Amino acid sequence: MPGIKPQSAKAKGRNLQKTVVKWILDRWTSLEPDDVKSTSMGAGGEDVQLSPAARKSVPLSIECKARKSVSIYTWYEQAKENCPEKMEPVLVVKADRKTPLVCVDAEYFFDLLRSEKK
Repeated sequence: MPGIKPQSAKAKGRNLQKTVVKWILDRWTSLEPDDVKSTSMGAGGEDVQLSPAARKSVPLSIECKARKSVSIYTWYEQAKENCPEKMEPVLVVKADRKTPLVCVDAEYFFDLLRSEKK
């Protein structure tokens, strides 16, 4: 069975980037659409470009990956299943000789970051 077509794979990535741009613009209403942009597929550098004004509010470098299968989802689902009501599931992962990473729901992350800036 053939894999996903390159055009479809790029569309998935592009849609994720646009969603992240929307999350940022929805939460930082002082930013203009030109302050936060999704880069074109295949372009080097960050997937979401931030203007200097946006960087002051959102001090992040954002890389987006939309893939069919990543085991992190299995682990995150376990965190969700074990999560008490009214709590937010958080997954901490670490590979050999790598720094630990935290995985949370993306909208929760942007809401959390926004609340810290108020």
